[in-house]
Amino acid sequence: MVRNPLSITERIRGAVAGLISGPPAAPLLAKNHAYFQQLDQSKPLEEYEFAVVDTELTGLDARNDEIVSIGGVRIRDMELDPSDTFEAIVRPLGDMPKTATLVHRITPQQVKDRPGLEDVLPQFVEWLGTSFMVGHHVGLDMRFLNRACRKVLGAELKNPGVDTMRLAQVYEAELWESYYDRYTLNISYNLTDLTERYGLPAFGSHDALQDAFQTAYLFLFLVRKLKQGGIHTLHDLYLAGRSWRWYL
Repeated sequence: MVRNPLSITERIRGAVAGLISGPPAAPLLAKNHAYFQQLDQSKPLEEYEFAVVDTELTGLDARNDEIVSIGGVRIRDMELDPSDTFEAIVRPLGDMPKTATLVHRITPQQVKDRPGLEDVLPQFVEWLGTSFMVGHHVGLDMRFLNRACRKVLGAELKNPGVDTMRLAQVYEAELWESYYDRYTLNISYNLTDLTERYGLPAFGSHDALQDAFQTAYLFLFLVRKLKQGGIHTLHDLYLAGRSWRWYL
C-alpha cells in the first residue's frame, strides 16, 4: 500500500475546489484530471496500466451507504502484477448492517479502530494514479468512490472504467451460433459463475482484494478472447465495449 497521505491543508484546498469551477486543487486529482484530458487511444494495450478495483459496502445505495473495504491489483504490460496491490478496511461513519456483514464477513469490531475514508482515500487515489479502472459491475464501485472523492478531495476521479461484466456479455454474444441463442437466459454474469464457466483460477469471494484478483484474471481472459484475439489497442477495447448488442 502506498503511504504518503495529503496534509490537512491539501485536503481543505481540495474540498474548496469542489465548490467552484475549474480543475481540482488537490494535487493528486489535478494530475489525474490532466492526464486523461490528452488521452491517446491508439497505443497498444501493453502501454497502458490497469488497476483492477473492488469495494465492499454497507449496502448498495450510493447516496446513503458507505465503503468499508477497498482492494486493488495492477496490470502492467497486460500481465497481472501481484506485487502491486492496495488493500484497506475503512471505518464507516454509520453502523455496519448485519445484512452487509453476512455478505463480506467484515464485522463492526473489525472496523471500529480502522481509519476513515478521509485517511484511506488519498492513499487509494495515489495508488490508482493514471491507471484505467477495471471492475466487475464497475459502475457501482465508481459511484461510491466518486461520491467519496467529492466529499474528501473536492472532485471526482477521471479514470475511465472498464466493466468486465459488459465485456463478458459481448464475448458471450460472439459465441452465438444462431439468432435464437440471444434469448438463452441460463448464463449467469456473476463473477464466481463466470470464473467457473471459463475455467479460471478461483479466489475467495466478497473480499475486496480477492475479488480484484478474480476480476483481473477475468479481464485478461476476455481481452485475449474477444474479437478472436483482435483487441490490440485501447481504441479496439473501447469499440468492443460499445457493441450494439448492449442496446437491444
